[in-house]
Amino acid sequence: MSKLFSLIPDQIRDKLPLTEDKKQLLQQQTITQDIPGTILRDFQTILELLQPNGVEVSSAYHQLSLKYLQQLNSQLSYPIDINLKRPVQKSYPYIHGLYFLLRTSGLSQVITEGKKSKLVLDQKILQIWQGLNHTEQYFTLLESWLVWGESELLGDQRDMFDQAYRCLLFWQNLPKEGLKINNYSEQDKLIYYPGFHNLALLHLFGLIELTSVKPQAAKGWRFTHVNPKPWGNAIMAVLTESRSNIQIEDYATFRLDFRIAFDNLKPYLQPYFPEWSQTLVIAEGGFTDGVYIFKANLQDSWRRIAISSYFNLDEVAAAIVQAFDFDPEHLYRFIHKDRLGRTLEFNHPVVEIPPDTCDFRLGDLSLEVGSHLQFIFDLLQEWEFDLYVEKIEPANAKIKKPKILESHGEPPAQYGEEEESWE
Repeated sequence: MSKLFSLIPDQIRDKLPLTEDKKQLLQQQTITQDIPGTILRDFQTILELLQPNGVEVSSAYHQLSLKYLQQLNSQLSYPIDINLKRPVQKSYPYIHGLYFLLRTSGLSQVITEGKKSKLVLDQKILQIWQGLNHTEQYFTLLESWLVWGESELLGDQRDMFDQAYRCLLFWQNLPKEGLKINNYSEQDKLIYYPGFHNLALLHLFGLIELTSVKPQAAKGWRFTHVNPKPWGNAIMAVLTESRSNIQIEDYATFRLDFRIAFDNLKPYLQPYFPEWSQTLVIAEGGFTDGVYIFKANLQDSWRRIAISSYFNLDEVAAAIVQAFDFDPEHLYRFIHKDRLGRTLEFNHPVVEIPPDTCDFRLGDLSLEVGSHLQFIFDLLQEWEFDLYVEKIEPANAKIKKPKILESHGEPPAQYGEEEESWE
């Protein structure tokens, strides 16, 4: 049977075996705030930046502004000199990587206040996080990075490969004696595989040694040496072993599982770290029994609609289209992005690209108050509806069909004059 690992070069398995010496190293390793790397200390620094009320972030990709970047850089274990006049978040790879963990761990969430966006801590999840020991925190962050992290969350183009793939591909080509980077041209070869933020995280997790030097003017971060550490070899071997046991259909099931719990690597690492007991769970999955109150927006018009969680996505589509007096005879899709930045698209059954809208009810999705569900209607014209979850009320047997609670503005004309002339 085909394996997910077939997406990764076969030679990785031969290059990164979990040998007895690596198993022994795993058994002997202790994890503290600064060992085997400074990730827990530096992650705590970025958590403190968001206390008590969060920080304002950009509207496009919800990233940190310059006024926070310079301050945060100076507080990290490895502050870097970038020599840029107008740096952005990705100009500081250590911050970019820590931000990535902040989002993929579920400890933070973006909230919108008017036209401004803020990145705030989820106090409920933070309390659970603070109850974990150092080992549990370390592996929670490791998994949120390698298994759950989506490049799209950083504003990069979405692709089929996760951060584990990028790091494994890099590691199997990393010489035992390490890399010497002689100039910016050689350094730029690592921009995508593994990516500069992944290099920074490999360093913070104690998997590599990374030597930074003073950069040239307007050139940005400069590093000269990348050396693998024994701990890095061991972790990459465990990651390889975990991937070797995953079949393609299992991966597809994982992508459609709305449960978010950082325990995918636990069966492979807990034998060496029995102190890993608790797991950070930020979404239980399962079905939500209730009534969703959406504010459905289309250009300058909007409707407030109550829809039972038992309606499947085809029925939700029909309700939205009817609320805006559109002709329903068109194909559509729903786009759902969860709090970790993972994107799932649910297509009209005729499109024949699973998952299908008929197979999922509204309550199956991991929607929360403040979530957005994007509805693309008419796949030729692509009318974009934004469905914003204002409330999730208790189930109400009296609401047997969608109910328009409030209506504002005239919807745009669905068909232009040219289209109408053909009718």
